Amino acid sequence: MFGVGLLAIIAIFGLFAAGHQDLPAWISVVALLCPAGLIFGVIATVLNARRR
Repeated sequence: MFGVGLLAIIAIFGLFAAGHQDLPAWISVVALLCPAGLIFGVIATVLNARRR
């Protein structure tokens, strides 16, 4: 999830650098996967550490 969101953020910056102003809403929604993936990764790491 984090990787897909990061790619979307990079695409957003690239499109803005290329001069596109009105980006589709779906690319902004996909960019939200970056922090969501980070949160899920941290939670999974903490839960895995507690099991040991």
